[in-house]
Amino acid sequence: QVQLVESGGGLVQAGGSLRLSCAASGLTFSTYIMGWFRQASGKEREFIASVPWSAGNTYYPDSMKGRFTISRDNAKNTEYLKMNSLKPEDTAVYYCASRPSYYSDYDVWGQGTQVTVSS
Repeated sequence: QVQLVESGGGLVQAGGSLRLSCAASGLTFSTYIMGWFRQASGKEREFIASVPWSAGNTYYPDSMKGRFTISRDNAKNTEYLKMNSLKPEDTAVYYCASRPSYYSDYDVWGQGTQVTVSS
């Protein structure tokens, strides 16, 4: 069973940076895709980025290209989200998630980590 645990959230001033981590276990299939999402209070969940657990390219929707970078460290079983030039509107709960393949829904989610950006 896949389990995901986020960490690294907290309070940061506008213009600052954070790196979120997602510790993963149970990723038995090399086809797994890892993703990051966020959800601000009162708003819909928003997709940020994804990366295959094994060989493959990162993916960002056009709206997310630029300030966020997804990466992985297979030896540490960890996925990362590097966030630069943070803005107050980036304040949200950030979630990591996984899906078995590109043809599947994201079916395992972490508990979320709060990121708050002050002005």
